[in-house]
Amino acid sequence: MATAVIMPRQGQSVESCIITEWAKKKGDTVAVGDVLFSYETDKSSFDEKSEVAGTLLEVFAAEGDDVPCLEVVCIIGEAGEDISALIPKKEEAPASVAEAPVAPAPEAAPAAPAVEIAAPVAIEAAGDILRISPRAKKLALTAGADLSKAVPTGPMGRIIERDVNALLDAGKTTTIEAVERYLAGERVIVEETAEVPVVETAPAVKTTGGYTDVKITNIRKVIAKSMHASLSNMAQLTLNASFDATEVMAFRNNLKANGEALGMGNITINDIVLYAVAKTLKNHKDLNAHWLDDIVRIFDNVNLGIAVDTERGLMVPTLMAAETMSLSELSANAKTLIKETQGGSISPDKLSGGTFTVTNLGSLGVESFTPVINPPQVAILGVCAITQRVKADGSVYPAMGLSLTFDHRALDGAPAARFLKELCANLEHFSLLLAK
Repeated sequence: MATAVIMPRQGQSVESCIITEWAKKKGDTVAVGDVLFSYETDKSSFDEKSEVAGTLLEVFAAEGDDVPCLEVVCIIGEAGEDISALIPKKEEAPASVAEAPVAPAPEAAPAAPAVEIAAPVAIEAAGDILRISPRAKKLALTAGADLSKAVPTGPMGRIIERDVNALLDAGKTTTIEAVERYLAGERVIVEETAEVPVVETAPAVKTTGGYTDVKITNIRKVIAKSMHASLSNMAQLTLNASFDATEVMAFRNNLKANGEALGMGNITINDIVLYAVAKTLKNHKDLNAHWLDDIVRIFDNVNLGIAVDTERGLMVPTLMAAETMSLSELSANAKTLIKETQGGSISPDKLSGGTFTVTNLGSLGVESFTPVINPPQVAILGVCAITQRVKADGSVYPAMGLSLTFDHRALDGAPAARFLKELCANLEHFSLLLAK
């Protein structure tokens, strides 16, 4: 009997996924466990394996398509089998939008003419919604893309993210309010911007060196937009401090020598810092918060984001309620999250909900840096490399740097400095922190 393969839902927050590659094509023989296609969310990538054997009879989405979760992607069965009952019903795509004639501008007004845009016929006549993917809708509302000029390339006449990017690349934009009304099915007036005159430039200088164009991945676009929004919308300030890491290093060396015999895992310096951060934040809740424009939401639990470098880009899995864990528990849970993240198998639900983030570049020899806040969080801690410093009496000690970036809209410098000071003290006297 034929089997329909649907797009899985990877996490409650995921509404659609992009197919990145087909491992099988129509007509291929499929065995149980064979990879059918690869797909990705905004933050993770997955392989969809076949649960049945047979022949790939039909495929309903191409590489690059943004497919809604639980929608049929392909059908597996026996050659010649009737699959009509499993084929998804093709909904009619919205009728093409006819542009009204350009209204003549007033004689004395130099402003560009206005164009009256009619809402899609499907919305007016049938009361139906515009077929558009969640990511495409979000991008259109953020960037003001003129959806009336969109050319749908998604399955069943669906506008997907690449269609909106095509509008933006072509300069076909309008106001956010106009996009909202268009999506609601109202008639709107769109202000056309005047054409920018072409400026002749000198011919490009020819070079003998080669180059390679690398397509920007979906996750890279997400990172870029998030980081740009963070720096554009926040009043970020970074405080730098350091602490004497003598006790932390001695504790770590003791664990390496005796931890395995005591049934303890490999606890790293980063685990120790994460533990100290989670415990210290309990006394500085104004840093364990989200800025939500008209309110600051302060959290009871420390949901600790851990910045992880992966082949696909930076990801931040969340260690929920980190302040309730022992050092050994925190270390084990953090390693599991990091492994899942680097392997690309982590659920998107585990990449959200963070209230404070820690990012560590110390292993790469960075002595000081300015970490960028992960919105809507109000702070992020950067962990730096250990360097040798000299005390007033001439003795040398290992110093570890910490860089705290905070949102000055949410809190002032003094509260942030007090957190950093207490964190340094807790790390300098780590055995006392463990005893609390």
